[in-house]
Amino acid sequence: MPHPTRAGTGGIGTRIQEVAALRGYSLRELGRRANVSPAMLSRIVNGQRQASPSIVSAVARALSVSISVLHGQPYIHQLQADQLDRLITPISMALDDWDIPLGEGDPPPRTLGDLQAAVTELERKRARAEYIEIAHELPSLLAEVNAHVLTQRPGHTLEQAAWLQAELCRTVYVVGRQIGFMDLARLALSRMGVAAPQSGDPRQVAIERWDRAQLMADAARHDRGILLVRQALKDLDDDGQQATKAVRGALHLKAAILSSRRGDTAGADEWLTAAGEIAEETGETRDYGLVFGPVNVVIHAMSASSDRDKHARALEKARKVRLPDDYPEARAGHYWVDRARAETWTAKHEDAFKSLGHARKAAPQQTRYHPGVHETVATLLRARTRASGDLLEFANWCGV
Repeated sequence: MPHPTRAGTGGIGTRIQEVAALRGYSLRELGRRANVSPAMLSRIVNGQRQASPSIVSAVARALSVSISVLHGQPYIHQLQADQLDRLITPISMALDDWDIPLGEGDPPPRTLGDLQAAVTELERKRARAEYIEIAHELPSLLAEVNAHVLTQRPGHTLEQAAWLQAELCRTVYVVGRQIGFMDLARLALSRMGVAAPQSGDPRQVAIERWDRAQLMADAARHDRGILLVRQALKDLDDDGQQATKAVRGALHLKAAILSSRRGDTAGADEWLTAAGEIAEETGETRDYGLVFGPVNVVIHAMSASSDRDKHARALEKARKVRLPDDYPEARAGHYWVDRARAETWTAKHEDAFKSLGHARKAAPQQTRYHPGVHETVATLLRARTRASGDLLEFANWCGV
């Protein structure tokens, strides 16, 4: 197992210790409140053990902070270097102007057909995790689509505009959550929650709940997230269409991860089994920007094993995965990040670094801002008395 031999790598253990000190909690008291043994917390603080998502959730709840705080998000220095920080305010302002019509001096919006093409291209960029490029385009697109929603009468055209509005809000959520601006992500989903029912598409409503369940996981509210998933499944009837089946399958995978992180192993396995049965019917799908199919079910099973500290089992599953040639870059990046975590905690450090390299090649912006990458790199640094130049370059690139 990795051990702390390198100072200054920080990591989640350091932040747990810092917030606990601010609350006036000893590790013993924090352990009592989080139902985690003080010895376990001590090993996490010292970098001798992984802070699994379930432990992070329990500690975050005990400390009354969000999980993103313990991950150290947002990563301000990287955001400033990429100039992403200056794009957050224009996006927020566009969401604030939600119900305000265009002024006399504002240019008229493009046609809904043109906006549909622009939103479709934005979805492609989202699949490639090109967050900087997306952030540049979001404010004007939001303003134009909002203008259509405010001026259309009830009917198909309004539904079309509301559908585009829901998609844009989801894109804001994805970008905001990825770079650690959780308030922006929540605001975007609240707007999506208004737009989705107006779109006439019940799958959009279910997808908003799918994303909101993840925000509940980020806030260490896994039980509520599972209840939300169940409600989404109840309201989204299986009409036999592939897209509907894929959305329902994705909801099952979300519930599996939520169950795993709350320590419900049996529940997680049941959700995964059900998702696998749906995936056999659908095959690989890309509907609504979701990636669902047999490969993604295996990837989620791998992640669930790592969440339970079954890293050897996770790695065994990871080695069986064969990513399709056309697999979306963002999802491929997540696979390599999860694989690197399993390899790190089975002491296969060189393999872990190679996997991080694959993640960086597949989806560089996502990898740079992924909290799991930061924790894995910090662990690899602590495991070496003298880190290689390549590892130091990678650490500097992602801000560890």
